[in-house]
Amino acid sequence: MELQIAPTSRAAETIGESSPPEELIAWSLEKFADRRMVLSTAFGMEGCVLIDMYARDGRPLEVVYLDTMFFFPETYALRDRLITRYPHLEFVNRGTSLTPEDQRRIHGDELWKRDPDACCRLRKIEPMHEVMSEVDVWITGVRKSQSETRAGTRVLEWDWRYQLLKLCPLAHWDRRQVWDYVRANDVPYNPLHEQGYPTIGCTHCTRPVPGSQIGEYSRDGRWGDTRKKECGLHGEGI
Repeated sequence: MELQIAPTSRAAETIGESSPPEELIAWSLEKFADRRMVLSTAFGMEGCVLIDMYARDGRPLEVVYLDTMFFFPETYALRDRLITRYPHLEFVNRGTSLTPEDQRRIHGDELWKRDPDACCRLRKIEPMHEVMSEVDVWITGVRKSQSETRAGTRVLEWDWRYQLLKLCPLAHWDRRQVWDYVRANDVPYNPLHEQGYPTIGCTHCTRPVPGSQIGEYSRDGRWGDTRKKECGLHGEGI
């Protein structure tokens, strides 16, 4: 399906890399109203901010998450809070059907330790490919300053892996701006951020970063002492 992204209104003509997130969001809702657009999240702070920003428009939007079955209890509780707070948004779990027990039986114990890339592929990459095969526009909370592999992120770009448009409204924000928005708008967030977790993934592969403050971001707490910093959904890692 070919997407035409020429401006459709005077407001849209000014959209670019320097556009504020709110303008990008308003533009996307107008421009892609007749396209299959989804927001994906793992319920990190950036995802919660985007959910709140899109919810303010009042229109329905599908919010997709991949339940790896290894979420922290706090993450499940946050999901439930978001569902309650934003009833006009549709939260859809598109995670794997492979249970931890079946993974252990097929691939052996603690695959995440022996081969974290394989674990991510089973529990994230393969389910995401299935989701993206049905989507025209993918909204994500990726930011340029999150890591070296994300430094080239643009607010709107063609994703060759999934063959769709990828919209990153927060691309040029830093973590302090994200946290300031959370506080100013009382956005629900994971309490683990207050316990030294700058980013939160699966229980087996996420740990707190000593000295980390809630307004700071780091991927040092992911995948232990390995060189792996990405699961592969947005950058290197698979």
